[in-house]
Amino acid sequence: MKNWHPDLSRSTNPRYIAIADLIEMDLRSGVLVAGDRLPPQRELAKRLNIDFTTVARGYVEAQKRGLVDSHVGRGTFISGGASKEHKGFASDMAPDPRRMSAVDFSMNLPPDLTDPDLIVRMREGMSSVAANLTSLLRYQDFGGSGMDKEAAAAWLNRRGLVSPLERIFITPGAHPTLLAIFGMLAKPGEVVLCETITYAGMRSIAAQLRLNLVGLAMDEHGILPDAFAEACERLRPKALYLNPTLQNPLTLTIPQRRREEIVAVARRHQVPIIEDDAYGFIPLQGPPPIAAIAPDLTWHIGGLAKSIGAGLRLAYVVVPDSKSVWPFVSAMRTGNVMASPLNVALATRWIEDGTADGILRFIRAEAAARQEMVADTFPSGSYRADPISFNIWLPLANGWTRSTFGSHMRNSGIGVVASDAFTVTGPAPEAVRVCLGGPISRDRLKVALDFMVHALEGPPEMAASFF
Repeated sequence: MKNWHPDLSRSTNPRYIAIADLIEMDLRSGVLVAGDRLPPQRELAKRLNIDFTTVARGYVEAQKRGLVDSHVGRGTFISGGASKEHKGFASDMAPDPRRMSAVDFSMNLPPDLTDPDLIVRMREGMSSVAANLTSLLRYQDFGGSGMDKEAAAAWLNRRGLVSPLERIFITPGAHPTLLAIFGMLAKPGEVVLCETITYAGMRSIAAQLRLNLVGLAMDEHGILPDAFAEACERLRPKALYLNPTLQNPLTLTIPQRRREEIVAVARRHQVPIIEDDAYGFIPLQGPPPIAAIAPDLTWHIGGLAKSIGAGLRLAYVVVPDSKSVWPFVSAMRTGNVMASPLNVALATRWIEDGTADGILRFIRAEAAARQEMVADTFPSGSYRADPISFNIWLPLANGWTRSTFGSHMRNSGIGVVASDAFTVTGPAPEAVRVCLGGPISRDRLKVALDFMVHALEGPPEMAASFF
């Protein structure tokens, strides 16, 4: 259906909405059927004599409604069949539009999975899990069954982290786990240390628990060991929080030497380390987890949100010693009872049959491709990123403030979050975190990046929005 030529006069809505409306109308009337390939965006824009970005917005709107699926390098297809050979995309497997909820672009998302073969494998795993549906709808013991813990141990072992099963627990995500751990370790008013620019969720947790969160001075390798030591002597902290690999939002990774120096300070002052290893699996080769260097001091949280999928709401947690087990289990059960057995079983299945590895490979490759797009678009040195991170850290210039830039980019389809959300100590810098993942396609991302760079070339009053 490459010759589809919508008549925009059939809709009184804005043109991009009209394109989505006409896709829906032609699907209902039979002009379009599941599996039809829509014209490339630039080709349709030329055919209709309208701006490319209008067509791009129309396709994005159609995807939000569950009408189309986009596949990088292959095109946009009417939902139900990206190609004849992928039976997993049969019409009865089309997305339910009622499930196509709005995406929270303020979250640092991995790129959406678009590989048809991989999605088929994921669905096969779900079908296998459904064979035990009745038992998975019951209450389960907290922390996961033996087979689930074995899968978790195998997964963590790929990061060089070896721990007995009795100290591994499967929890309903990193955030509630952090809340439970800090609730155990510190009382209201007591000091917890972190990076001076840190994960926004940590700030929320500290505020909820009424902890005194103190940021430590940093360089390009992470927190400064001397600053950590001085804070230990002066403030008597109850814990140190770190997001040491592809740190959110600065994208830095603490090298092994610096990790060892931090551990030496923590050991000297007997300060527990909470290692939020959300992105640890993304680099092909990275430094070992802090928990592998100092297992007796470190609470390791290996969330699956960034490496497999946020919707699973799962984390693999390693506690530092046997005496911490029961307080941790009690704290977690009070707030969460257990992780969803359905989600746990699905993660175990995907780890055992290799699907999780396939997901991880896709995420790595797509994240790297998107970072290459950024490098090709932005001037060298104008931003901070890792070649495989999900975001960039963008300092602002030419009179732009973080609030004006965020407002300017609000409808771009990419997440722009002001530095205020991450700043613990001192004034927030004029900078933003720009997220590159989620459901946005490469084509749409390229348009947004071009728009961003064009805007930053001059002052805010010279910028015009075409989104």
